[in-house]
Amino acid sequence: MRRIVLDTETTGLDPEAGHRIIEAAALELVDRRLTGAAFHRYFDPERDIEAAAERVHGMSYADLANQPKFGDFADELLAFLDGAELIIHNAAFDLAFLDAELERCARPRLSGRHPVLDTLDLARRRHPGQRNSLDALCLRYGVDGSRRTVHGARLDAELLAEVYLAMTGGQTRMDLAPAAVRGGRVRREKSPALRVVRATAEELARHEARLDQLDRAAGDVCVWRRDEADDGQG
Repeated sequence: MRRIVLDTETTGLDPEAGHRIIEAAALELVDRRLTGAAFHRYFDPERDIEAAAERVHGMSYADLANQPKFGDFADELLAFLDGAELIIHNAAFDLAFLDAELERCARPRLSGRHPVLDTLDLARRRHPGQRNSLDALCLRYGVDGSRRTVHGARLDAELLAEVYLAMTGGQTRMDLAPAAVRGGRVRREKSPALRVVRATAEELARHEARLDQLDRAAGDVCVWRRDEADDGQG
């Protein structure tokens, strides 16, 4: 199934108050693998950016004044999303902004046209009472979020893709190696060989002496030695 991991950055919190999208990123997943196909654009929001929002993503209006308008790339975005399930963290927020932008340029809304998996809702069901921000989920699932010093739609979509795969894939093998994100995928370093510690001859002798004491106390062969005999027949 084709899925699209989607994220946006905005000038503020409320599209009904006229706030706009300044960055949108969408990454394609097919058969649970990032294909490398992506949509990523910055936009001139045609308005100021709230100070609180600027602290989150680090972008000022001066950084964006020469970027294209959202309407210039609305058709390209819709074509990229066509037919896909959308994976979004806190989907209501991003969809409200995207719908507002699409309505502004006379394009169809996304809401109701795509199946949507909200990873925030999924995380709340799986981890009730815990923090379920993207940063918290990266930490919980071993996804390297150290590059995320500020929010950015492209980076956040890459991290969310890894978190989604970890949340929905389950553990398929024992892997103690540290994880690192390279090119948008979690890659694990080679695991060190497990150290095997064997009993010394002195320790084995003390063990046998202890079993002899158990034999005498029980007046029979102790359970440990009977189990060893049974294992030897297997």
